[in-house]
Formats: sequence, structure tokens, C-alpha cells
Amino acid sequence: MSLNINELELDLGQEHIIIQRRYEALGALNDFLIAVWFLIGSFFFLSNSLVESGTWLFIVGSAQLLIKPILKLISLIHVSKVYKDKIKQ
Repeated sequence: MSLNINELELDLGQEHIIIQRRYEALGALNDFLIAVWFLIGSFFFLSNSLVESGTWLFIVGSAQLLIKPILKLISLIHVSKVYKDKIKQ
């Protein structure tokens, strides 16, 4: 672990990379699902009988848009916790 004061760069090594990749994978999966809900919802709007279902898919996709910033905050908190644990060692 090293801290470069001039660049404010923290190196947590392999552990940071693993944490970052896990949260990036979750974010990518979330983005994929959002795209699926909105695409299917869009097709559902082409049929009057499916408009209500399409609306619900849009609501689910919109709610899922909240997950991305939540994942980012959790990731930052997780890395901060790992950093603090390493400093204590």
C-alpha cells in the first residue's frame, strides 16, 4: 500500500482491483437490465393490450436507474473501509 500525497493516489493493490471489478460488473448487469426493460416496454406500447405492462416495465427500469449511484456510493464506502483497515495494520 502506498499513498502519494502529491497526486492523492492510493494504491490498495490487488484487493482494490477485485472490489472495483465486482462493482463494475454489477453496474454493467444493472445497465443491461435497464436497457432490456425499456426495449421490451417500448415494444409493448405498439399493442394496446400490452400498454399497461409496458408502463410497468418503464417504472421498473426507471427505479433501477437509482441502483447505479447507489452501487457507486457502496463501492466508495467499501474501498474506504479497506483503506482504513490497511492503515490500522
